[in-house]
Amino acid sequence: MKVIKPYVIIESKLNNLNILKLIERAGRTAYKSENEINNDSYKSFIKKIIKNGHESVLEHQSISVRVICDRGVSHEIVRHRIASYTQESTRYCNYSNKKFRNEITFIKPCFWNCDSKEYNLWKDVMSNIEKKYMQLMEMGSHPQEARSILPNSLKTEIFITMNLREWRHFFKLRTSLKAHPQMQQIANMILSLFKKKIQIIFDDL
Repeated sequence: MKVIKPYVIIESKLNNLNILKLIERAGRTAYKSENEINNDSYKSFIKKIIKNGHESVLEHQSISVRVICDRGVSHEIVRHRIASYTQESTRYCNYSNKKFRNEITFIKPCFWNCDSKEYNLWKDVMSNIEKKYMQLMEMGSHPQEARSILPNSLKTEIFITMNLREWRHFFKLRTSLKAHPQMQQIANMILSLFKKKIQIIFDDL
């Protein structure tokens, strides 16, 4: 059994300036103000459209991200409709073979310390699930059958593509203190990376 912390990887090759200048060109089409474009005009223009709620212009750019999280969190992520998803499939992934080192990987819950009674109980349950899964596979079950005993804590990978407007909507909902703690954890990871890679678009979040 393997226990890991969740993490995220930006899969898109991001060129900050190209992204922002394309958004400006798209947005200025509405006003036919392309003649006002200069080296720095995108800064004030994009800030203005976000402030005024004209976020449809942000849909002209998208970002793809790979998220390594537990299955429970992935179920919340895919509730965002305006996006594309490809996810690790428990129907076809056989965790009892060498590709997965003959072990199941679980995501460590962020709300329990490693020395707590709750965490040790959780770890015991995960260990037992792994043992029973392997037994089912040895008995001739197919992965799509054995997966019925796999828990929310199972590690999964999900490849996500959203346009910038939908990413903003995602962050507004999923970084909120009302969101599930593990969902907040993932959303804040992605938002932190985006703020480092892209100017202006996420500054107000």
